[in-house]
Amino acid sequence: MKPYLYCLVLFLLTGCSREMIAKLYDVDYEPTNRFAKNLAQLPGQYRKDTAALDALINSFSGKIEQKWGRKEIKIAGKRNYVKYIDNYLSRTEVNFDKGTILVETVATTEPKQHLRQAIITTLLTPDNPSQVDLFSSKNVQLQGQPFLYKQVVDQDHQPIQWSWRAKRFADYLITHQLKVKEVDFKKSYYVEIPMVADQIEIRSYKYANIVRRAAKRYGIDEDLIYAIIKTESSFNPYAVSWANAYGLMQVVPKTAGRDVFRLVKNRSGQPSPKYLFNPENNIDTGTAYFYLLKNRYLREVNNPLSLEYSMISAYNGGAGGVLNTFSRNKSRAVSDINRLQPNQVYWALTKKHPNAESRRYLEKVTRYQKEFNNK
Repeated sequence: MKPYLYCLVLFLLTGCSREMIAKLYDVDYEPTNRFAKNLAQLPGQYRKDTAALDALINSFSGKIEQKWGRKEIKIAGKRNYVKYIDNYLSRTEVNFDKGTILVETVATTEPKQHLRQAIITTLLTPDNPSQVDLFSSKNVQLQGQPFLYKQVVDQDHQPIQWSWRAKRFADYLITHQLKVKEVDFKKSYYVEIPMVADQIEIRSYKYANIVRRAAKRYGIDEDLIYAIIKTESSFNPYAVSWANAYGLMQVVPKTAGRDVFRLVKNRSGQPSPKYLFNPENNIDTGTAYFYLLKNRYLREVNNPLSLEYSMISAYNGGAGGVLNTFSRNKSRAVSDINRLQPNQVYWALTKKHPNAESRRYLEKVTRYQKEFNNK
């Protein structure tokens, strides 16, 4: 058996962490350009940073449980928006994958009035995630362009932008589509609102100018940025995940965010959730991280398409995960990648990558790239 194939088989059988690779094989992450000073030794966008988020969500979940019961705890994620108001008595869940909106209340006095206000709040929630606290029941300031504008239409098939139309639609829903169910020995009054069929495309168009600027600034293809956003969040700017990742491109503040701040922005510290909930900041930061993947972490990959496949996989599973797919030795891994055709690199990263999520991730992103290019 050839030596490099032996190493690949050995790795697949035994497994190995990114930290062990660096320790055993002296992976060289020495900076080589002005964007790569003080480079983090173990680049990886999705190394978990959950302590602070866990503490916040545990407290948040306890308050939800008091009103809704243990089985009815719902929290915002990557592809769903969840917001509580009215001292946790009312809430909204927008499921972007299914294209549905559920607005409900467990208020025991005047439930229809509570539900009406929750519907109006949902329809008029602003297109600015930095103004909305997802982990409390704080009221939402209803000003500016609604986030769901054109993604939902009223009984007359008209988009909802103004207060009067939102109020009228709320009255219509309560009169014609009100439902009741049992929730933890209480009654939940709710309505379900379908989103328009092209709701994902409508959201994607909103960020066209931001994507274009970021692509030009960092030399990253627009279709790749679009595909990453669709994969990570379905164009949900309120997205938050288990890895303490935020916004459209699901940037982790302590890893990718910190690297971009230090190496690209020449700033100390790391981006805050509020900073990353701003779509302009989020897309800029996520694209800047792709710049680092392209020009530093994986710069020795020669073929442009092989490099792109490696960058996509690394955005999810780290540059170390890409190299580990081919060899336990960094130099040999790069050599192996450069000897292979792009389709062979793609096959290895989607079939032999040590992380199953990363294998699926590359498949999704490349599929979405084709969709955007065929439009």
